[in-house]
Amino acid sequence: MTLFDALGFRWDRLAVPASVPSYSVERVCFRFHKMLPEFVWDASVLEGNPFTFPEVKTLLDGVTVGGRKISDQEQILNLAESSRRLLTMVRSGQFELSKPIFTELNGIVVRKEALEWGMFRGEGQEKNYTPDVGLGEHGRHTPLPTMPDAPELNRVFRDGVAALQECEPFERAATFFLFGALQQFFFDGNKRTSRFMMNGILMSHGIDAISVPAAKAQEFNEKMVHFYLSRDATEMMAFLVGCHPEAEAILSPTPTASR
Repeated sequence: MTLFDALGFRWDRLAVPASVPSYSVERVCFRFHKMLPEFVWDASVLEGNPFTFPEVKTLLDGVTVGGRKISDQEQILNLAESSRRLLTMVRSGQFELSKPIFTELNGIVVRKEALEWGMFRGEGQEKNYTPDVGLGEHGRHTPLPTMPDAPELNRVFRDGVAALQECEPFERAATFFLFGALQQFFFDGNKRTSRFMMNGILMSHGIDAISVPAAKAQEFNEKMVHFYLSRDATEMMAFLVGCHPEAEAILSPTPTASR
């Protein structure tokens, strides 16, 4: 089975940067920790959460924010706890691209928010409901149906992870995010959880984590709709590169030696 067949989509592999700045794991984890309020706020904006950046910082400092829904507050706290758990995994060398890590992070990301959390669709009490993704005027994206014990979802996950081993870390990380978003392994939080996995892969290899800036939320949503419709990830790959903190260095052509 080819890489594209295993994942369910394709992209121009030549467009993925071959060289990405890398550092020590401790260095990239320090940056992630320092930027945690920004990462949490960016992620919450993509979910339509109304918390402002100052309110997110206040909440993460342990002070409640008046006038906000408890569900919106819990979403922020779940994102923060997921971030801290990911940091612990990466720093201790426990992070790996595996189902146990994937499901553990989902169990934190959408705790009390989803129909069920911390397990693939069909592995819990709900055996029949299949969620879909709204694409606005373009309809909806419907993933594989939910089945008891999720045999097909587990097969797709195994095949996809195995196929990704041929990719370099940056390509593997970005691709896994899109893989999780497309296949919808969970009832909710697929994009959020898959971005955490993406950043776990990156940081484990000394590459800075990627956050989709709040200011780019509309562009992100538009490009994701195109991805769902076309099953072509080239545009989203370029978008994720552009969100990397060292995007300018990555995209700058390598100077040629003078003759």
